[in-house]
Amino acid sequence: MIRTITIGAIALLACASAATAQKRLSTTDMTCAGAAGFVASHGAVVIGTGGDTYERVVTGQGFCNKGEDTKPLFAPTRDNRACFVGYYCFEFPRDRP
Repeated sequence: MIRTITIGAIALLACASAATAQKRLSTTDMTCAGAAGFVASHGAVVIGTGGDTYERVVTGQGFCNKGEDTKPLFAPTRDNRACFVGYYCFEFPRDRP
């Protein structure tokens, strides 16, 4: 009886893991306007930027940690090789006043 329950639980976990292993949304599958609009509507997202690369993209500094600033992020889309999709957060250099 215990063995049957254990096997059932393992099978259930395997199915749940397969469902969560979905492809990450990527800018390369979107138009420039679609990618920028997606970021703008969510505020902060993790999105693929081609191949196995991904980036956390934000709409402004309010989504960054204390001590971080923003820089523009240009990513490839279906219709633009360098589309402005939002910003990424980066740490200030330690020697900055």
